[in-house]
Amino acid sequence: MITGFILRALEGKIVIAAAILLGIAILVPALNLLTPPDSALHIPTYIMALMGKYLCYALLALALDLVWGYCGILSLGHGAFFALGGYAMGMYLMRQIGSRGVYGNPVLPDFMVFLNWKELPWFWYGFDWFGFAMLMVLFVPGLLAFVFGWFAFRSRVNGVYLSIITQAMTYALMLAFFRNDMGFGGNNGLTDFKDILGFSVQADGTRAVLFAMSAIMLALCLLIASAITRSKFGKVLVGVRDAESRVRFLGFRVENIKLFTFVVSAMMAGIAGALFVPQVGIINPGEFAPANSIEVVVWTAVGGRGTLIGPIIGAILVNAGKSFFTGAFPEFWLYALGGLFIAVTLFLPKGIVGTIQHGFKARKALKAAAEAEKGRGNEQTVVQAAQAAE
Repeated sequence: MITGFILRALEGKIVIAAAILLGIAILVPALNLLTPPDSALHIPTYIMALMGKYLCYALLALALDLVWGYCGILSLGHGAFFALGGYAMGMYLMRQIGSRGVYGNPVLPDFMVFLNWKELPWFWYGFDWFGFAMLMVLFVPGLLAFVFGWFAFRSRVNGVYLSIITQAMTYALMLAFFRNDMGFGGNNGLTDFKDILGFSVQADGTRAVLFAMSAIMLALCLLIASAITRSKFGKVLVGVRDAESRVRFLGFRVENIKLFTFVVSAMMAGIAGALFVPQVGIINPGEFAPANSIEVVVWTAVGGRGTLIGPIIGAILVNAGKSFFTGAFPEFWLYALGGLFIAVTLFLPKGIVGTIQHGFKARKALKAAAEAEKGRGNEQTVVQAAQAAE
């Protein structure tokens, strides 16, 4: 069973993409650590950290594609799962500061001392240990997705209504985390991190490892998503997306199918958030902002939903463009983003990768038709190729 699951993930283009990511995980840190700063091949640490951030965003877009591209659930709240994973990692990093904080309190983080807290809240217990924190990175977003999905899917909330309540969920969490009495740093969030597993988060070596882990986890989640979508379960997922009532009529528990996919996707988003925080050095309630979740939808649409690789490419390209625009023309970025989404919707509805795939399939259909006319093919071949091109 496990062997079959692995083999299903080993689709040609997915393997190539995963191999490229693993190559990047080795090459970029090597060029950062092993080449002299004045070398043309040297990659500065700040560039590597920026690329690591892009990879985290790519993993978030991949998580959304699993539920939107294959299950038809347009979630406008995936930023919440990303932020919760980030807060779990941030809480671990804050506990590693100890007495090195501004106020020198070995137990309470600085913001709690400033707010005159007397003891550590119960939900901070356990975050001294890396293993527990990583468990929470998966458990907290997964639990939220499970509870939310349990009620939403069993109430048969679909379409735009589901999108609205996912957005309401992340907005409510943003408002809650802004409150100082919640115990998560309020408006300022969690920052001033020192160590991770005993290594300085500012050291080039630590930055290189974090970048490599981002690329490796993206490759691993890509393989997992591929195995899911290429399995029999994946075919049912597509059926739920395209004709939910028919799938339900065939006897499948559509609610359970959606719930499982939603939880897996939320966990992937949590992993992305956990890798994001130590590379950018802060996590605050702004990560819950509904606009962030909408941006993830744009990345996925640009790259091509339902392709797995497309959202990765879309996230990297759009965020690279954002870095350029916010530096050179900061006032035009939102207009550029909106224009890009409109252009993709009108002229590239399948996204970049989806359009390329469709082009290859159409070319294959034309070639099969030409061969049939010359007597080298048959009618069945032409029909199959034409169906693949649709």
